[in-house]
Amino acid sequence: MLNDLPSWNLEDLYVSEKSEKLLSDISLINLNTEKFITQYKNKDLNTLKYEELSNSINLYENIFNLLGRILSHASLLFATNMNNSTLGQHYQKMRELYSEISSKLIFFELNLMNLKEKKINEIIKENKIPKWKPWLRKIFLRKPYQLSNELEQYIAEKGATGRGAWVRLFDESSADLRFNFREKQLTENEVLNLLSDKDATIRKDAGQSLSETLKENLRSRSLIFNTISKDKFIEDKKRGFQFPISSRNLDNDVENEVVEALAKSVTSKFGELSHRYYKIKAEWFEVEKLNWWDRNAPLPQKPEKIWKWHDAKNLVLDSFSELSPKFAEIAEMFFEHNWIDAKLKNDKDSGAFAHPTVPDVHPYILMNFNGKPRDVMTLAHELGHGVHQFMAKDKGYFLSDTPLTLAETASVFGEMLVFNKLLSKTKNNEERKFMIAQKVEDMLNTVVRQIAFHNFETAFHDARKVNELTPNEISDIWMKTQKESLGESINLDESYRPLWAYIPHFIHSPFYVYAYAFGDCLVNSLWQVWQNDRKNFIHNYEKLLQSGGTYHHKEALGNFGLDASKSEFWNNGLNTISKLIDELHND
Repeated sequence: MLNDLPSWNLEDLYVSEKSEKLLSDISLINLNTEKFITQYKNKDLNTLKYEELSNSINLYENIFNLLGRILSHASLLFATNMNNSTLGQHYQKMRELYSEISSKLIFFELNLMNLKEKKINEIIKENKIPKWKPWLRKIFLRKPYQLSNELEQYIAEKGATGRGAWVRLFDESSADLRFNFREKQLTENEVLNLLSDKDATIRKDAGQSLSETLKENLRSRSLIFNTISKDKFIEDKKRGFQFPISSRNLDNDVENEVVEALAKSVTSKFGELSHRYYKIKAEWFEVEKLNWWDRNAPLPQKPEKIWKWHDAKNLVLDSFSELSPKFAEIAEMFFEHNWIDAKLKNDKDSGAFAHPTVPDVHPYILMNFNGKPRDVMTLAHELGHGVHQFMAKDKGYFLSDTPLTLAETASVFGEMLVFNKLLSKTKNNEERKFMIAQKVEDMLNTVVRQIAFHNFETAFHDARKVNELTPNEISDIWMKTQKESLGESINLDESYRPLWAYIPHFIHSPFYVYAYAFGDCLVNSLWQVWQNDRKNFIHNYEKLLQSGGTYHHKEALGNFGLDASKSEFWNNGLNTISKLIDELHND
């Protein structure tokens, strides 16, 4: 059933890691970098006419576009061959090249930050360089946190052997981990997948295996987590960021207050949402409390459908076409041209992602398709990302990159389309109940779970300011924040303590996780707008996806009559979840 799963074809990037084209592009990058340095390093940018300034940014972007192409290829190659030391070495070499070029060219953005206020005002307020205004606006926002040119270059040069090396250690050790399960050695993805198995004994054994293996690796995971956090603290303090999350918010182009409002809104509704749902689920299982390994268990009396890849593909494409034929047409290209890797492999990244690569190529999608309903939703999610990235690519390398606050819009909307397509076809009340329950669980995992992760990260980074934390101390914070989010109907025993250690976001991208909750609440609000005015919605929705990184969230949402700074925005999104739980509660 899973024999027809696709593997991606990376030849649109490069034929191989040894291709002549790749080697030629590396030489071209080095040549163009030296030319750019000669032309602009000692140039006072204040003296440039606006056309000249625009051209300089074009040249700068071209270098990074080519760098991005090379690094994307190396990253994607490694993602499906993580035990291949040759490809791991190549990936590291390309990361070091990126770091080397970035450090050589860092002077340019620093010099842009040092433009005179008169020139900055003319760019921002008088729109003197319309193409680059959104990108320059973000550059200027970083000005208060700028360090000396020497320090900035030093940080850039140390990237690959500093934080980057610790991230690589985490990734490679994760790929090497094997979990003992009934005389078998399973990968992380395989054992995590068993936590949603219909057999309760399999879920329990998988949970214990996950816990035991992570416990054995807690010292090294704690060292990685502590080191990355301390590294971040040192740099944040030097730059003058107020909170550990502030640098992430700046990158995401969102205010601290908006994120804080989101986290507080969701946290205040833990009882109304997750606590209430898991109490209902425990009743369905006829137990007082669910064990933590049963949290994502399929509901009783409901045989879980195993999806064929072909059927999952058709469902997602049909669902996308209901929004607009254009979205379905773009999504279909991913299947037709082998832009998706869904095969199950022992040495493959255990997660799922859509990689935008570079605008002059196209995105690629990685996932691990086991045929479960959640895998279908993952396909819809990542295809949503892929369509979004494809539609934004005309903005170019710098401006196609969507801020994290809006990056989950198309992905979560894609999931909603598939869910509602399935729901509309369901006439049996019992089956409908199970579908709603599944959707509620997905939304709780996206909103409540991710904000619980956010609360854990916040508490950990705050504590790390004082001292390095022991594995036990980190686990204590983990248990406290997760108990608050899950409530009394989930039994979090001692075996749950090490589970923070497998979450890659804490290592890869500190404070990334709130974006999922932002995106889910946003989509719930957008969904209501779509229901009320489909024609105008499509127009504004296309504009949003095509805008890439040119919109601030206030501007993007304002076109739909929405405002993330207001509490009713968040409450609207959360009430959508609450109403679905009401339907289950009243059943």
